[in-house]
Amino acid sequence: MSKGTVPPDGRTDERVTASSGLDEAAAGLGSEIVRFTRLIAAWKQRAKNDASAADRVLLARLVIGGDRRATDLAADAFLDLSTVSRQVRALVDRGLVERRPDPDDRRGTLLSATPSGRDAFEHYRRQRDAELARLLEPWTPQDRADLIRLLGRLNNDLVEHQHARPCSGGDQGSAAQQGEHSA
Repeated sequence: MSKGTVPPDGRTDERVTASSGLDEAAAGLGSEIVRFTRLIAAWKQRAKNDASAADRVLLARLVIGGDRRATDLAADAFLDLSTVSRQVRALVDRGLVERRPDPDDRRGTLLSATPSGRDAFEHYRRQRDAELARLLEPWTPQDRADLIRLLGRLNNDLVEHQHARPCSGGDQGSAAQQGEHSA
């Protein structure tokens, strides 16, 4: 295989080795990221049909990140404010989120997860963890640990790279770091 190329089947997991060059490793990683992104997109498409998908995202941001304004919640979740407002209204109606005055600015409102919202978040997290456990069951304990360690390292490097190169839309630093606090 020539330098920096990826096999036609797109699978690089066994073709890039410790003796592969940097260009070949970068090409292999790029291909796997594209493949992973497509798989996540397919998973998200499935989740769109699940009414609780929006709940999971917003509850995770509130449970893990703490109380926040709707504008901040929308930014943290990479969603439009109008979408978040509708979803928050439904979460409030169901008793999963509550609104209260912002003590720093009485004109504003803070959103927070209720005890029922925290319970729902934990339920969603257990579902996700069970699905991932089924996926990882055939992996060796060392492979599991390596995956988590290396994926964490890649995420940290991506956040660092994001801070070093501001994009045209402004600083995406806090948004990029959200993975450190995701459910």
